[in-house]
Amino acid sequence: MLATNSPINLSGQRFLPPQNTAPNQAILPLTAQVNDQDHLEIGGCDVPQLVQDYGSALYIVDESTLRIACQQYRDSFDRYYAGEAQVIYASKAWSCLGICALVASEGLGIDVVSGGELYTSLQAGVQGERIYFHGNNKSTDELRYAYEEGCTVMVDNWLELKQLSAIATPEHPITIFLRLTPGIECHTHEYIQTGHLDSKFGFDPNQLPEVFAWVAEHPQLHCTGLHAHIGSQIFERQPHQDLTSVLVDWMLKAQAAGLPITTLNIGGGLGICYTEADDPPTIEEWVKAACNAMQKACDIRNVPLPKIMCEPGRSLVANSCVTAYTVGSQKQVPNIRTYVAVDGGMSDNPRPITYQSQYRAVIANRMADPTTETITVAGKHCESGDVVLKDAQLPALQTDDILVVAGTGAYNYSMASNYNRIGRPAAVLVQNGQAELLIRRETYADLLRQDRLPERLA
Repeated sequence: MLATNSPINLSGQRFLPPQNTAPNQAILPLTAQVNDQDHLEIGGCDVPQLVQDYGSALYIVDESTLRIACQQYRDSFDRYYAGEAQVIYASKAWSCLGICALVASEGLGIDVVSGGELYTSLQAGVQGERIYFHGNNKSTDELRYAYEEGCTVMVDNWLELKQLSAIATPEHPITIFLRLTPGIECHTHEYIQTGHLDSKFGFDPNQLPEVFAWVAEHPQLHCTGLHAHIGSQIFERQPHQDLTSVLVDWMLKAQAAGLPITTLNIGGGLGICYTEADDPPTIEEWVKAACNAMQKACDIRNVPLPKIMCEPGRSLVANSCVTAYTVGSQKQVPNIRTYVAVDGGMSDNPRPITYQSQYRAVIANRMADPTTETITVAGKHCESGDVVLKDAQLPALQTDDILVVAGTGAYNYSMASNYNRIGRPAAVLVQNGQAELLIRRETYADLLRQDRLPERLA
């Protein structure tokens, strides 16, 4: 039997690997199983066959796992919060037509941070009133685009306030939230901490009284919410619990200044299990803690419950996806390390070289083989730091094996590049034994699509 260890199933409990499995067990999508050919199946699809049909590297997204994650967020708020709630997908984790449409079909809104992400969401069929536009340096054109499409803009700074006041009119105001920096730090990578005071995001708390007064004087700005986000890949519950009190206090000050604040957005940031060392709360546990904290903060202050919003990204999509590679060359450095190369790497997953992120993997075409080797899986790019897995515990690898790396749904495709002029991989959505193309594999011609050759150089 194959363990499908995941923090996002509806029961709120993780599926734990059996006792006789090796350490470094991969945390695979919920539908993962081993078929009678000893192959990994996901969504009823044979993974080696998917590689044969679509090539590699290949992103494989399990529709059931993604839908269950959406449902658990939505249902947990219904269960634990007495007021109104809305879950917003942080599409920066993975923005493409299929993912946005699938998440929206589960009743979630979409968080975007660029005109491109906004365009993608709209083309996926998401209505503007369900889209929330973030970012610390939105262009005037992007702000006008959001206004014309009826989106809510999460205002980050004074420049945006002034730009929006010039774009919108009192007859047709724009709905905005104000983003503040709450001064709450959490234990995560310094690059993905956003809530501490030394951050590029949001208004400093000392500015807020002036901001509230200014917005109240501009009827073209319909400010209905406050927003804060404290970081990403967070395992602690206390920082988000502390955040609710900060937001409720600022809501009262904003209301006293004349702003009709009815919604508090606590951001996202719930971490996932990339390795067996990770121990995040389940989605249900996180939502329950946040709801209880918000209700307690309001009870203490004797104020009605606001609408609560959150913006998960990684915890929705990461564990729904794996990346399949084909094994190529090997190099043994005696008494030091064995390198095995695959047909991808930092161009389809830049997180290891950027954040020193760790992953776990399985051999999809030989699932029963025992773990006997310590192997460093290297990418094919011309960088010594292009390492997918360092000192991984795996079976002995052979050329043409299919190596599957788990937990690659968040910030892998979104941050993918064409480094070394390598085309970005295809992505498929699997469900009930059927595979559908989400993203076409880039061709050599695609790599030249934006190039222009001056005539004098031809």
